[in-house]
Amino acid sequence: MAIEMKVPAVGESITEVTVATWNKKEGDHVKLDEVLCELESDKATFELPAEAEGVLHIVAKEGDVLPIGAIICTIEAGGATASVKVADAAPAAAVAAPAPAPAAAPAPAAGPTSVLEVKVPAVGESITEVTVSVWNKKTGDSVSLDEVLCELESDKATFELPAESAGVLEIVAESGTVVPIGGILARITVGGSVATVAPAQVAAPAAPASSGDANYAAGHPSPAAAKILDEKGISAASVAGSGVGGRITKEDAVAASKPASAPAPAASAPAAASTERTRREKMSSLRKTVARRLVAVKNETAMLTTFNEVDMKPVMDLRGKYKDKFKEKHGVGLGFMSFFTKAVCVALKEFPSVNAKIDGDEIVFHDYCDISIAVSAPKGLVVPVIRSAENLSLAGIESEVVRLAGKARENKLSLEEMSGGTFTITNGGVFGSMLSTPIINAPQVAILGMHNIVERPVVVDGQIVIRPIMYLALSYDHRIIDGRESVSFLVRLKQLLEDPARLLLDI
Repeated sequence: MAIEMKVPAVGESITEVTVATWNKKEGDHVKLDEVLCELESDKATFELPAEAEGVLHIVAKEGDVLPIGAIICTIEAGGATASVKVADAAPAAAVAAPAPAPAAAPAPAAGPTSVLEVKVPAVGESITEVTVSVWNKKTGDSVSLDEVLCELESDKATFELPAESAGVLEIVAESGTVVPIGGILARITVGGSVATVAPAQVAAPAAPASSGDANYAAGHPSPAAAKILDEKGISAASVAGSGVGGRITKEDAVAASKPASAPAPAASAPAAASTERTRREKMSSLRKTVARRLVAVKNETAMLTTFNEVDMKPVMDLRGKYKDKFKEKHGVGLGFMSFFTKAVCVALKEFPSVNAKIDGDEIVFHDYCDISIAVSAPKGLVVPVIRSAENLSLAGIESEVVRLAGKARENKLSLEEMSGGTFTITNGGVFGSMLSTPIINAPQVAILGMHNIVERPVVVDGQIVIRPIMYLALSYDHRIIDGRESVSFLVRLKQLLEDPARLLLDI
């Protein structure tokens, strides 16, 4: 019995994932709860464990984008393991059989034959056609069950097509042909005709190979290997393949390194040098997903940004006075994020539309503050969530910031820790940003941008003084937040931060 492994529901706003890396291969025997592959969403990378023990059959290749609920692979439980072992032994028996009779082989017994059409499978919700990239077999070749016949390319990924049965191959669509989903790629003649090919296959090595019969697979990378080589910026021509027929395997690509730089060109050819000072790297699946979502936000929201400035001296004075005692008591440093988070929670209660979201024709208001904080992680920007931040003290907020930021840097954030935020705070000031227009983190409708603190001349009580000033930016969805609310929200933040006693007294 085959068990279908499907993309699990992994978060409120996540509708699709990308297959990042397979840890097992087609036909491998897997155990219950063994990690099969890694899946990437726009928020995190997570592992997919096996739901049963059995033989793995991969449906979605590395790089494929799948909607929630789509089939990733199947696991054939029970007697599947034994059948695989018998199948593995079959080729050896086929080769050994002719050995006792080197003379002309007797005609094979006639048996029933059938023709199986190999068609382009459905490979994704929005993919309507594929291009035949390269054939690994030729017309007339004998193929075995699950042997890779060819590679197909779509606008999203490259994937391999395995044989659905053993038999003799007849190619219909040559390399470079564009074939619609369901179109015929090849035919496999199944039955007694397979045996007629066997003597030729055994005798073939006796004939010396000519230079014109070079193996078509030599120097050609598998899809997984091609992806790794592209990311490394290494040409396949510089890598020796250890696979069948000289094919470049995933292991070859992982072990490959860039060749030593060529000697500088002669002075007579200065033009060639400029073309060699460029390099290309493929976007990671996570980066492509994030890019797609950000463009969607720009296209689907009426996004505007309003600005204000805050005199940070009162907060800096309070922090400088108590930061040592604060750390001694709570075991965590007193930073600016706790003040901003606390001030945001107060302002969100007064302006509930800033803490809402749009669901069809309805506005959903949140009576709690789950604050997302943007954190730079090795694989890109992530937004873990501080749950019920309105109920936390400054120390509680700082502890959560440290915990979540640490897990982000180690790529250990769970999907639950990054889902369900109602409002986002991003701090470009840590990188030196003076001013920005942050993009809304959908399905939220507003995001606050913090920036660097710079001493500027300002007028206080009719006198010009130097104060540490931070510019604040609020990007918001004008569909449900009016200009008056957005400006008033920032003014309220300014009041709370320039008089932090308001936060402590809740006024």
